[in-house]
Amino acid sequence: PLLAEFLKYSHEITLDPNTANTHLLLSEGKRKVTRMKQQQSYSDHPDRFTYYCQVLSKERLPGRCFWEVEWNGKGVYVAVAYKNIPREGNSNECFFGHNNKSWVLHCDTNGYKFWYNHVPTDLSSPQFSRVGVYLDYSAGILSFYRVSETMTLLHRVQTTFTQPLYAGLWLWLERETAELNSRDSRLQPSL
Repeated sequence: PLLAEFLKYSHEITLDPNTANTHLLLSEGKRKVTRMKQQQSYSDHPDRFTYYCQVLSKERLPGRCFWEVEWNGKGVYVAVAYKNIPREGNSNECFFGHNNKSWVLHCDTNGYKFWYNHVPTDLSSPQFSRVGVYLDYSAGILSFYRVSETMTLLHRVQTTFTQPLYAGLWLWLERETAELNSRDSRLQPSL
């Protein structure tokens, strides 16, 4: 499939500072996240991830949507999760991809994996830094792509979603970054 076919479903997503772990700095209009050594001065909030360096989107994802994540560093999780994923502590219940409330594409300089319910699936792909995520909620389809003018499917999930979904990100090491929908609108193909 062509990138232009997905861009018509492109959806603006911002990150919710009330969910961000205190070692995550949000910038670029809350579309970019950077893992920091020093803690950020966020106020206490029950939605905040207390252990894992994770953050969720502020907006629930609409029925059909597409977004991109550009990442830089050693490893990042590009996630989709239910809002009721637990936030406090270091159990797998709180960690994207390691429970039945979240789905993850794990992007790593050593390779790529899909995670769901603590089960990994190895994926074969050359190195890349831009991930595309396509969701069709009612059809129960969640697809992860390597983004270029011609999209390469990395993994597709066919399931039944039972609650509203939110985009999520996890960063492994200090100074790693991930940015949502950083595409310059002037570069988008005309539809």
